[in-house]
Amino acid sequence: MDAQQQRLKVLIAGVTSLILMLGVARFAYTPLLPVMQQQTELSTLAGGWLATINYVGYLMGALMAASISSLTLKDRLYRIGIVLAVVTTAMMAVTTNPYIWGISRWLAGFSSAAGLLLGSGLILNWLLRHKFRSELGIHFGGVGIGIFFCALVTEASANTIDWSGQWWLFTLLATLLAIPAWLWLPKPDTASANQQQVPPDSPPSKRFVWLMMASYGFAGVAYVVLATFIVALAELQPALQGKGNYAFMLVGLAAAPACIAWDLIARRIGVINALLICYLCQFVSALLPVLEGNLTILVLTSLLYGFTFIGIVSLVLTMAGRFYPSKPAKLMGQMTLMYGIAQIIAPAITGLLASWSGNYQGGLLLAAGAMIAGTLLLKLADRSLSLQDRNCISPASSNDQKTPAR
Repeated sequence: MDAQQQRLKVLIAGVTSLILMLGVARFAYTPLLPVMQQQTELSTLAGGWLATINYVGYLMGALMAASISSLTLKDRLYRIGIVLAVVTTAMMAVTTNPYIWGISRWLAGFSSAAGLLLGSGLILNWLLRHKFRSELGIHFGGVGIGIFFCALVTEASANTIDWSGQWWLFTLLATLLAIPAWLWLPKPDTASANQQQVPPDSPPSKRFVWLMMASYGFAGVAYVVLATFIVALAELQPALQGKGNYAFMLVGLAAAPACIAWDLIARRIGVINALLICYLCQFVSALLPVLEGNLTILVLTSLLYGFTFIGIVSLVLTMAGRFYPSKPAKLMGQMTLMYGIAQIIAPAITGLLASWSGNYQGGLLLAAGAMIAGTLLLKLADRSLSLQDRNCISPASSNDQKTPAR
């Protein structure tokens, strides 16, 4: 097999791993949430807590991933994550016991961290060792494809099988996705690792780091509210019943090319300015359904949200790589902590507000307010940058490629 064929197989392994470990293990729950609420005794409050438990698992997995330096151990945990994605999906199908569902969502969070953080690092390592450009825009497209895939499968099977059968269908598809994700990513060859020269680290000020952590945390609130409840939000409105899964499909379609698009935008106007645009767009996506509930608004919300939530993560990843090209996990670990804490708290609050009011307006207002606070903090962070720091993340920076936490 020639190098280009091997490169294609590695990229496919990365994309399928994200469809499996982010799409099925994490995002299948979102389009199936209203189905489970209709056909089981799962309450709105319990649905929010299950999402919260998933993010606890993700946060713990992300912090563990950020602390690991051994490529061999990363590879082993990546493959454990593949197995967990399949097993935890099956666990959702076999019972209505909320405690088993909670264990499933917690372990699925570990799987998501393995796919997003460890898998990305392994893909990048292979590409660099074989002297290819790091095409992580293609790799991260797997997140959007995974969202679209889950919404499509749920919609296609909705009229033929019940909630349990849908989880079993996802288990079968997860098993098929696991094959290329496992077999087509070679084990790391640490003996021949590429010892390429990287630019020296340029750590930003502590004030900037703290402001960015807080800003990113608020972005996590808006992300998780819409990620968890956008399907249920649509189904609660009489004019939109039956259209929730289409909203999630649009989120996935918009997210698939977003990393590449935002990377190109950031090269022209800078990472901070691109982030500001993302924040404002996500604010609009959260506020629109509060003002009006119709199909046009649902489409705009879904597209804006899908295009910006993954863009925010990608741009922060880019920024971390520019400040710490030799060890981007130094900043990303701190950012992940704040983003993860927000994802633990916000679904539970949104579920509680929805159980009181019977709708998700309170959660949407929470998300919109969080994005305003995050935007203001981002502006303060921008003002705190020194000239040297600003040059490090300027459009002219030579370190343009997104570098995942390693």
